[in-house]
Formats: sequence, C-alpha cells, structure tokens
Amino acid sequence: MQPTEQAWQGELWLGADFCLVAGTTGHARSHAHYAHQLLMACEGEVKALIDGQPQQASLLVIGSNQRHAILDSDQRVITLFAEPLAFELGDLQRLCRQAGADLQKLAAGLCALPRRELDPRLEKALQRIRALDDGALPAQALAEAASLSLSQLERLFSGTLGLSVRRLVLWQRLRQALRLAMTGSSLTSAAIAAGFADSAHFSRSVRSQFGIRADLTLRRLKFRVLS
Repeated sequence: MQPTEQAWQGELWLGADFCLVAGTTGHARSHAHYAHQLLMACEGEVKALIDGQPQQASLLVIGSNQRHAILDSDQRVITLFAEPLAFELGDLQRLCRQAGADLQKLAAGLCALPRRELDPRLEKALQRIRALDDGALPAQALAEAASLSLSQLERLFSGTLGLSVRRLVLWQRLRQALRLAMTGSSLTSAAIAAGFADSAHFSRSVRSQFGIRADLTLRRLKFRVLS
C-alpha cells in the first residue's frame, strides 16, 4: 500500500544554476532527473532509496540521472539541486561536507565555486537555453546560436553530457515555470508562460523529474531568488 503523499515544506533559494531547499521532506516517488542532488541532514541522518537500495547518512549524494526516491516524510534536511553543466559532483560533495547544513554558507559557497569549463560551442547553446523566454526554442535555433548543424549539436550534447538538447530545454522550462508558480502565478499561467501546453503537461513533468505533485508542494515553500 502506498503511503499517503505529503508535501515538502520550507524555503527554496533559486540560483542561476542551482537551488537549495531547506525544511522537511515530503514523499517523492522513484524518479531520475538531470540535476545532481545532495541531501544533508540537519540532525542525525537522512534516508532515501538510491538505485533501488535503501541508504542513510548525514550526506547522501545522487548523481545526474540516478534513480532515487524519498520515502520518509518530515526529515529535516537541506537539499541541493545543481546543474551538471556547471558543477563537478565531487566539488559539490566537498562543499557540502565543509559547509554542513548551513543554508547561508552553502549559498555563498555555491556562488563562489568555480564552474566547469565547457566547449565554447556548448557554452553558446547553454547561454541561449538559459535566456529562454516565453517564445519557442527549436533545436535548430540552438544549433544556429552555436554555429553548428543540428546533428553536430545533438552529438555534442549527447557526447559531452549524455543528455539530449530536448531534455536540457525541458529542464530550463521547468525551472522557469517553478519560479513563476512560486511568485504568485497560477499553475496554468506559469505552465503556459514557460512553454508547456497546459498545467497538466507541467504537472506531469514535475512528477516525472522530481517525483512530487506540483499542486501540493509549490505553495508550501517560501521562495527567494539568488543573484
């Protein structure tokens, strides 16, 4: 029997290429997402299911696209989501061990942490994705921004990141929609502004990427944008 689904509660601090969630966990069904994720217990240990195996420690590290689930609610943790294009997983792990479950220290450390050096063509495409607005962003436009053919762009993304262009654009759209929804827009308005067909499309993507229900969770998190 599935446990009653509970929402995450606390604060969400959103940076350009990372976010921090501090508070108590809700349930998150088994899922995998593009971002690296690190869970830091505020006291004791945090529990999660990673690659089908139960694990618990003061710090749990979940790499990009690694399948995991949060089964126990009301764990007091700080959760870090970080963009693999920007950060090496080992650097994030060292920072978390140094800063501990201190939101201010983690935010300052992440802002100061050196970013990965990327192929200049990939960097151009990434800048275009991060500048995503409410207009369409076809892959061909990304290829042109990087001065590549579409096939070259796809090979560059998959070879460097193990990730398709489409999935990276989806991640940016999710980030934009989450920001809008948490600053007062309805789920429908936020979804459409970020390029989703409707709120159901957005909600399915949130469920797929984070294992949570958007309607239960987003209104329970206080939101702050980090410059």
